[in-house]
Amino acid sequence: MPDDAPPSKDTQIPTNLRLLVLLEEVARLGEAVRPTDLIESMGLPKPTIHRLLQTAEAEGFLQRDLDGRSYGPGDRLRAMAVNTMSSERLRTARLAIMKGAAEEIGETINLATPDREGMTYLDRVETKWPLRIQLPIGTQVPFHCTASGKMYLSSLRSTTLNGVLNAKPLEKLTEQTITDPEVLRKELSEARKRGFTQDNEEFMTGMAAIAVPILDPQNRLLATLSVHAPVMRCSLEQIIGFLEPLQMAAAKLSDLNRNQ
Repeated sequence: MPDDAPPSKDTQIPTNLRLLVLLEEVARLGEAVRPTDLIESMGLPKPTIHRLLQTAEAEGFLQRDLDGRSYGPGDRLRAMAVNTMSSERLRTARLAIMKGAAEEIGETINLATPDREGMTYLDRVETKWPLRIQLPIGTQVPFHCTASGKMYLSSLRSTTLNGVLNAKPLEKLTEQTITDPEVLRKELSEARKRGFTQDNEEFMTGMAAIAVPILDPQNRLLATLSVHAPVMRCSLEQIIGFLEPLQMAAAKLSDLNRNQ
C-alpha cells in the first residue's frame, strides 16, 4: 500500500471505541439496521461487525428486529436515551416550556417517548383542576389507541408499520378503540397530513387527547407532546382548539434538543 494512501476506517476507529461507535451509528440511522449497512458506514470487516452486534445484543443494548436479521435499540440503549433526556439541565428547560403551555391551555401536558411495547411518559405538568386523570411519569400506554402512540405510528415507514399492526390483534380497551388495522392505517394517513393525532376516548372512557411530534436534529420523531382532559369538562373538539399552543411548545422543545 502506498505510504500516502488514506487510512481505512478500520484503523481510524480505536478498538475500545468500536462498540460505542456502532451504537451511535444505529441511533443515528433511526431504523432497524442490517450488518451490511454497518459494514458500509463504519468501514469495519464483516466478522468485526457481527462480533460487535452479538456483544451489543447479549448485553441488552441492541435487539433483533421483527425480520430476525436487523437490529434496533435494546432496553439498555433506550434507557440510556431516556436518562440522557432527563439530565437536570435539559429537564429544567423542558419543564419550563411545558409549564408555559400548560398554563396557557389549562389542561395536563405530557411528554412521552416510544418504547418497544408502547409510549412511556417521561414528563408531565398537571392541570390545576381538581378533576384530573392520573397517568404518572413512567406509565406505559399502548400505541394503537393513544394520541401519543398514534403519532409515533404515523412516523413509521409502511413496512415497519405493517409489522407492528400485524404482530398481534389490537386490544379493545373501550367501545371507541380502533381494532381494525386498515381503519387505523387510514386514520394515521390523515394524521400525517394534518400534523396531529387524537384519542377520542379510545384508551380510557371519559378521556380525550391530542398529540404533536417533537423532532430530533434530523427531523425524525424523538418524542411526543400531548394534552389530555376529561370529556365532561373538555370535549375533543375543544382540545383540538389547543393545537396551536401545543405545536408552539413542541417546536421549542425540538429546538432545545437541537441546541444541546
